[in-house]
Amino acid sequence: MTPTLRQLVWRILLPILCLDQVIKFWVKTSFAIGERMPFVPGILELQFIENEGMAFGWALPGTLGKLLLTAFRLVAALGIGVYISRRIKEHAPRGVLTGLTFVWAGALGNIIDSAVYGRLFGRSGWGTLAEFLPEGGGYAPWFQGHVVDMFHFIVTWPAWWPIEAWAGREIFPPIWNLADAAISVSVIWMLLHQRTYFPSVR
Repeated sequence: MTPTLRQLVWRILLPILCLDQVIKFWVKTSFAIGERMPFVPGILELQFIENEGMAFGWALPGTLGKLLLTAFRLVAALGIGVYISRRIKEHAPRGVLTGLTFVWAGALGNIIDSAVYGRLFGRSGWGTLAEFLPEGGGYAPWFQGHVVDMFHFIVTWPAWWPIEAWAGREIFPPIWNLADAAISVSVIWMLLHQRTYFPSVR
C-alpha cells in the first residue's frame, strides 16, 4: 500500500529532521570550532566545524552568493516535496518514496541551519562556545547562517595499500552531519535499486 504524504512526514521526515537539529544544537553549544570527541573508537569521531557553503565546503562568494545558495536550497526542497506528492499519486514503490523523503529531510535540515542559525546563535570560535540567543542578535542575518557539521570518519587506508598516494591517508576525510548522511544514503540506495524502482531506466 502506498503511504500518504502525511505518513511520510510523520514517520520519516520529522524524526530525521528533529534528530539532526538536536545533534546540531548540542554540538553548536557544547563544542568550540575544531574540538573533537571520540564517538565510535577507531572509526568515527565528533569534530565540530561550520560549513559556509554546500557539501565539502563549496561556496558561492559574498553575501549575495550565500543568499542565492539558501534560495536554491529552499526551491529545491519545495520541488522535492511536490515531486513526492506526484509520485504518491502515481503509486510509486515504497522504497522510492522512502528514499525521496530521506533526501527531503536532509535538505530541510541544512536549510534550517542556513536560514536561522545566524540569528539564533552567537559565533563559535577556536576555544569559545556559541550561546543560544532565542531573542535574536546572533552572528549573521537571516538566511546567512553556517551549516553545522560534526561527524568525521578516522579510518585510514593501510600502509601497504598499493596506491602510494592513498596509503596512510583517511578513506573519507570530509566532515558531515546527519542531514548529509540522509541524502547520501538514500541516493546510493536508489541508485543500487534503480532497475527495480525505475524499470524504464537501463
